[in-house]
Amino acid sequence: MDFKTHLFVSILFLCSVCLHANTLQTYIVQLHPQGVTSSSFATKPSWHLSFLQQTMSSEEDASSRLLYSYHSAMEGFAAQLSESELESLQMLPDVIAIRPDHRLQIHTTYSYKFLGLNTASSDGAWHKSAFGRGTIIGVLDTGVWPEHPSFDDRGMPPVPRKWRGICQEGQNFNSLNCNKKLIGARFFTEGHRVASVSSYSPDAGHEYVSPRDSHGHGTHTSSTAGGASVGTASVFGNAAGVARGMAPGAHIAVYKVCWLNGCYSSDILAAMDVAIRDGVDILSLSLGGFPIPLFDDSIAIGSFRAVEHGISVVCAAGNNGPIQSSVANEAPWIATIGASTLDRRFPGIVQMGNGKYLYGESMYPGNHLMRAGKALELVYVTGENSGSEYCFRGSLPRAIVRGKIVVCDRGVNGRAEKGEVVKEAGGAAMILANTEINLEENSVDVHVLPATLIGFKESVHLKAYINSTRRPTARIVFGGTVIRKSRAPAVAQFSARGPSYSNPSILKPDVIAPGVNIIAAWPQNLGPTGLPEDSRRVNFTIMSGTSMACPHASGIAALIRSAHPKWSPAAIKSAVMTTAEVTDHSGKPIMDGDKPAGVFAIGAGHVNPERAIDPGLIYDIRPEEYVTHLCSLGYTKSEILTITHRNVSCREILQMNRGFNLNYPSISVTFKHGMRSKMIKRRVTNVGSPNSIYSLELMAPKEVKVKVKPRRLIFTDINQSLSYRVRFISRNRTGTAKMSFAQGQLTWVNSKNSLNRVKSPFSVTWK
Repeated sequence: MDFKTHLFVSILFLCSVCLHANTLQTYIVQLHPQGVTSSSFATKPSWHLSFLQQTMSSEEDASSRLLYSYHSAMEGFAAQLSESELESLQMLPDVIAIRPDHRLQIHTTYSYKFLGLNTASSDGAWHKSAFGRGTIIGVLDTGVWPEHPSFDDRGMPPVPRKWRGICQEGQNFNSLNCNKKLIGARFFTEGHRVASVSSYSPDAGHEYVSPRDSHGHGTHTSSTAGGASVGTASVFGNAAGVARGMAPGAHIAVYKVCWLNGCYSSDILAAMDVAIRDGVDILSLSLGGFPIPLFDDSIAIGSFRAVEHGISVVCAAGNNGPIQSSVANEAPWIATIGASTLDRRFPGIVQMGNGKYLYGESMYPGNHLMRAGKALELVYVTGENSGSEYCFRGSLPRAIVRGKIVVCDRGVNGRAEKGEVVKEAGGAAMILANTEINLEENSVDVHVLPATLIGFKESVHLKAYINSTRRPTARIVFGGTVIRKSRAPAVAQFSARGPSYSNPSILKPDVIAPGVNIIAAWPQNLGPTGLPEDSRRVNFTIMSGTSMACPHASGIAALIRSAHPKWSPAAIKSAVMTTAEVTDHSGKPIMDGDKPAGVFAIGAGHVNPERAIDPGLIYDIRPEEYVTHLCSLGYTKSEILTITHRNVSCREILQMNRGFNLNYPSISVTFKHGMRSKMIKRRVTNVGSPNSIYSLELMAPKEVKVKVKPRRLIFTDINQSLSYRVRFISRNRTGTAKMSFAQGQLTWVNSKNSLNRVKSPFSVTWK
């Protein structure tokens, strides 16, 4: 179907549903997994449809309102309902929860080297895992550009026999677009389709109604997780090198759930439902929103079912940092990934007319006249039009900015869009200035004109200079690519922070991974900025976000899965967490701005795949233990049924599990008023060598006395499990704001192999 035909069909669809546009809303209806009424129907879809038939007028076709039937990620369906139909549906037997459809948002040539992965190492993580061979990574995102060399299948093994997925045909996409690397592709559009009726615009960007990627985000994340090796990769000569995903031998299956106006939970749940049946090993979701209760969170509900099927679920923590308790995708069975920096820089130095220099960064090609050209007049437009300081479209008077370097404040509209606005207004170059919100965060872009990004401190100096003279001038000196000259990793300013909003007893995020200025695959229908006006074409571009951090961790999970195919998702996550680093490459503490990073910023630390492949000990968790955990938190029977599809009695469970603690690799303790002591129990399993002895190393804050028993763990066999207890005794009698939080770390060290250092961070909070 060509674009004009698709447009015509879309308009016809608009006309057919316009009568309902103001009255119908999409809901996800969850049914009891052992519904008493289900036995009367031959199939699950017919059972689901019967609920609509009971609530709708007999004159209307109920199937026209049914968007999805869910079977694996959840028992239930998504449908369009009026308010009266919603009320009627809530009264029917077997209906346990109804949730409105939520709209979520989507949140390399060097990063594998930065993480220590090395093709030349015969005993490294890549060789131990055969580069992730045999593992299938399912990516829920904006789709894929299948012709990209990152998805070339030369040297790939055959498609695993367990694979039951398809290569779904659609607009500009057919079964020949899949191969032994990209083994499956599907798209899910029903939730997006009905939600987009009221906001439909013929001027909206072109969208492929197929798994083909028209945004770039999905192509980028898929190649980061499991892209094949591509030589001579670069962005206009910057960051040149060999591009590889974290698990270059893994298979990739793409599930397109994100569209121009976002990602709808009904589509996401449908993709998870199918991916479970398809046979993926890892689910990677670089999307989310703000934290919400688990019983309202479709990703949390779908991922629990995935974990029950042995599938690891890895999600982005979100880009709402540094706001406290902003971390999303916080269910304890999900691996929640924050973002960190690399030690790779792209200098774009601003030389002001007063002779002083300001450090900036830029991906603009350096071979430009401004490298050695004369200085240009500098202008910061304020007060002319609303939003001119942010360089909104139509806000920059051509007469003022023509031929000059324009200063644009960061925020509100996109960074690359600001450059296009300056270019259209006749500006010669742009300096993008961080505000107090962004501080020194340095996410760069491949701008459409000479441009550089400066931090907040530099922007204060720049604006002071502009105000100090009648004719300020400057020039930008581009420095190409510089590596290993700066401290890294550090926490990305935008990376969402803990503590967990819905469950403070679990420390989130779990870990951080590279997410700033990540270079990965890019579609051939887009310029490197993703702007429709950008006519340049590249095979790779640069992006930043926890969206980029997530597929790094997904790829590492695939490596561990390939090396240890019988490990549970909890064991895989434990290996990643307990081997994570809390120091940067210089051996100093990982930084969060100008201070050492805390556990609510980095979780267990920064991923280290070389250590994670052989962690020594793991903290394993069975699915039923998550249910007990929810009971211990006070979730109701109906809420637990909604989340887990298990109809349980928490009173009986807690009576059988007195003093229960979820066997999580990190520890979070809360002292409420009057509480002085708390006991935590953990269980570790030996996955290293038999006859291993682990001794305790403890780093405790002065506000808490920490007692661990025993202080040595003696293992005689592989897969043997031993338990230990940790008692936290508060020395903080007042609970004042000054001492409201403390953190520490306990580490089990293998006496025979010092590389096996099994670390567990802990946080202590007084309320």
